[in-house]
Amino acid sequence: MSSGTRVSRRGNAAHRFYSVVVFVVLASLDNVAIGLVPPLYGPISGALGVSQRLLGLVTAVSFLVSAVAAVAWAYVGDRTDRKPLLMVGTLIWAAGTGGSALAQHYPAFLAAQLVAAIGLGAVGSVGFSVVTDLISPRRRGLVMSFWGLSQGVGTLAGTLTGGLLGATDWRRPFLVLTAVGLLATVAYLFTYDIRRGQSEPELAAALDAGGEYDYRISRADLPRILARRTNRWLVLQGLTAQAAFGSLVWLPVLFSQRAEAQGYSAATAVVVGSVFATLFQLGGVLSIVGGLAGDALQRRTPSGRALVAAVGILAAVPFYLVLFFVPIRIDVPDGGSSGAIIAAVLSSVLTEPTVGLSLLTAVLALALTSANSPNWFALIADVNPPEHRGTVYSLGNLVNGVGRAAGNGLVGVAFGALRAAFPPPLNYAVGLAAFQLFFIPTGFMYWLAARTSPGDIESVHDLLHTRADRL
Repeated sequence: MSSGTRVSRRGNAAHRFYSVVVFVVLASLDNVAIGLVPPLYGPISGALGVSQRLLGLVTAVSFLVSAVAAVAWAYVGDRTDRKPLLMVGTLIWAAGTGGSALAQHYPAFLAAQLVAAIGLGAVGSVGFSVVTDLISPRRRGLVMSFWGLSQGVGTLAGTLTGGLLGATDWRRPFLVLTAVGLLATVAYLFTYDIRRGQSEPELAAALDAGGEYDYRISRADLPRILARRTNRWLVLQGLTAQAAFGSLVWLPVLFSQRAEAQGYSAATAVVVGSVFATLFQLGGVLSIVGGLAGDALQRRTPSGRALVAAVGILAAVPFYLVLFFVPIRIDVPDGGSSGAIIAAVLSSVLTEPTVGLSLLTAVLALALTSANSPNWFALIADVNPPEHRGTVYSLGNLVNGVGRAAGNGLVGVAFGALRAAFPPPLNYAVGLAAFQLFFIPTGFMYWLAARTSPGDIESVHDLLHTRADRL
C-alpha cells in the first residue's frame, strides 16, 4: 500500500484531531440532554400540571430506555459502518428534545423524552467503539478520562443550562439544545472513517501492510463475552455505582430547597440550586488524574486500572456524607438576575466558610469517584477484542441505566418517606447520604476485577497476535 493511500484511509493529523473532537463533544451533548430536566422539575411540573415525582419518573425511565436502545445500536455498530449510525442517533435525540419543548401535556412530554432517549443510546455505545480504535493501550486511561470528562461536563452544562436559560422559560433550553444537535449532525459529515482495530500494537504491522481487520461480532460471541470474568465484574458494578450516581441528579433540588428554607423565592432558588450543584461537581475534572494513575499503575501490574478504581470509589464515601450535612449560609440577591446570583454564589466560596468547606469536600468526593470512569472505559477495551467493545460497553451501560434509574427513582420515593421524620431540606440530605453507601459493593467488585483482569488481558493479546498472522 502506498503512503498516499494510507493517509487517505487513516486521515491526516488535522483530520484525526477534528474527528476526535467531534466524537468527544457529541459524548458531552447526550449528557447535556440528560442533565437538562432535573433543574427544571419545578417549572415543568407547574406548566404541565403534574407532581415533581412524575417528572423524576420521566428521568428514570429515560435512563433505562436509553440503555436498552444502546445495546441494539452497539451490536449493529460492531457489525457495520458506525458513522451513519451516529448521525441517525443524533438526529433522533435532537427531534425528541425539540418535541419536549413543544409538549403541552405530560404524556406528550414523556413521549418526546423517550424518543430522545432512543437516539441518545447510539452516541455513547457506538461512539465508544470508535474512540477506542483511536487510542493506544498505553494511553487509554488518559484519553478515556477526556471521554468521561466530556460526559461529566455535559451533565454540568445541562444542569447549568436548564437552571439559567430555563429559570423564566423552561422550554428555551430544549430549543437551544435541539439546534446544537442538528449542527452536530452536520459536523459528523466531515469526520473520517476510523478503521476497526487500528490502535492495537499487535495488528499495526499487518494493517500498515494492507491487511484489513474484518472480524465482526456474531450471536455466537455473546456467551464468550459473558464468560469473560472481568466483563462480569465491570458490568455488574454499574448496578450499585449508578444507584449512587443516579441519586445525585437531585443535588440541585437539595440546594434549591436549602435556598427556599432560607426564604428565597422559587425562581431564585432554582438558579441557586443549579449553580451550587454545578460548582460542587468540578471535582470531576480530576478524572484526568485517575486516568493517568490507571495508566501508570497498569504499566507496573495488569491489575492497575481496577485497583485505582476500587480505591477511589471506597475513599469517596465519607466525603459525600460530609457534603450533604454541612450547613450552608446562602446570601444572594432574591429576585436578582442570573448573573448577579452567580456572582454572589462564587464570592461566597471565599467569604462564607461553610460554602468553602462544602466546595472542598465536594471536589475531593468527585475527584475520587471520577477515577471510576476512565479506568472502566479502558478496562473494557483492554479485556475485549475490537469487535466486541461496543457491545460490552452497551451491556455495561444497560446495567448502569438500570442502576441509575433505580437510584434516581427510588431516592425520590425515599425523600417523600423521610419527610415525615425530617423536614425539607434535611430529608433530601438524609436520602442522598443513604444512597452513597451503594459505592461500597462497587469498590469490592473492582477489587475482584483486579484479580481477573490480568488473565483476560493476556488472552486478548494472544488472540490479536494470531489474527494478525492471518491478515
